[in-house]
Parts: sequence; C-alpha cells; structure tokens
Amino acid sequence: MELIENIQFVNIIEFLGTFAFAISGVRMASTKNFDLFGAFTIGFVTAIGGGTLRDLFIGVTPFWMLNPVYLWATLLALLFVLLFKNKVVRLQYTFFLFDSIGLGLFVVVGAEKTLAMGFAPWVAVIMGTITGSFGGMLRDILITQIPLIFRKEIYALACVAGAIFFTMGYALDLNIVVNEVATASIVILTRILAVKFQWHLPILKGEKNKL
Repeated sequence: MELIENIQFVNIIEFLGTFAFAISGVRMASTKNFDLFGAFTIGFVTAIGGGTLRDLFIGVTPFWMLNPVYLWATLLALLFVLLFKNKVVRLQYTFFLFDSIGLGLFVVVGAEKTLAMGFAPWVAVIMGTITGSFGGMLRDILITQIPLIFRKEIYALACVAGAIFFTMGYALDLNIVVNEVATASIVILTRILAVKFQWHLPILKGEKNKL
C-alpha cells in the first residue's frame, strides 16, 4: 500500500530520469552529427526504452503512452543541450554524469513499480535492471556502437546492486523515500567508482579466426 500511495513521487523520479537519459541520448547523437529530429529521436528512445520493455513484461500500458510529459521532457533535454552545447556536447564527463543519473533513477522506478504490481522481489531486480539499462543499449545500437552493457565497464551490475538494495529495503519496511534516494545513490556511486578505479568483469576471449 505504501508503494502505491507513493506513486506521485515515483512519477517525479521517472520524469527526472527521462530528462537525464534524454540528455545522454541527445549528447551521443551530437557526436554522430545527427540533425535535430534525429537527436530528439535518440534522446526519446534512450529515455523510454527500458521503461517500455518493463511495462510490456509486467502487463501494463507503457508509461509514456499515458502522459505526454515524457515527450516534453525529451524536448526540454534537447533544448538544454542546444543552450549549453559548449559544456554538454564537448565534455565526455557530461554524458557519463547524466547517463549515471538516469540509470540510478530508472532502477528505482523499475523495481518499485514491479513490486507495486505484486511481483516477487527477484522479478523486481530484473525489471529494475532492464528499466535502467535497456534504453542505453538501444541508444548505442542506433548510433552504431557496442552497447555499454556488453563492454567491460560496470553498467548492468550497478543496476543489479541498486535493485537488490531496494527490494531488501522494501522487505525490511525501510522508509520509501529513504529507500529510493539510497538506491539511486548506490547505482550512481557504483558507476562512478567503477570508472574511476577501472572495475570490470573478466573479459571472455575467444580464438581469433585463422585465415
């Protein structure tokens, strides 16, 4: 019941996550010299991709089809990049920052919405991970580069860690807002520390084809 009553705050988190992920998508599109429509499309797909797949899996109408605010959030992100392009487009750190923020916020939304629908905690962990990482994977595919989730950089595991923390906090009846903020912080901090200290999983190396 507490999760359902908290839905308005979740919507705020989802909007902020959409805005952050859309900025990361628009910023990446700028590196490929996309036009404004192309940049908007990449930003929108990045922002709604994970949440759309989550909603389809748990059997509800995709969130962005119920409220046009997410389209406006993407447009706002495009305007933000245009207004501050010297700082946003040219600095690699800005992509990493907004991508990490979007990741953390969407993990919270994915896990919380799944639990509110009555699914088991392990399903919430998977849905939280999908919500956080799938949009970025679509972004990378559309701009023709290997998705971050498949590279050595810690990405999906940060989502898993955050989603596990959230489900544990929920089971222990931790204050919902504290749980949300802590979960997002764990995901963002894990990403930052992983990049700073170059944490990564072992790389699977196969034999090169011999001509």
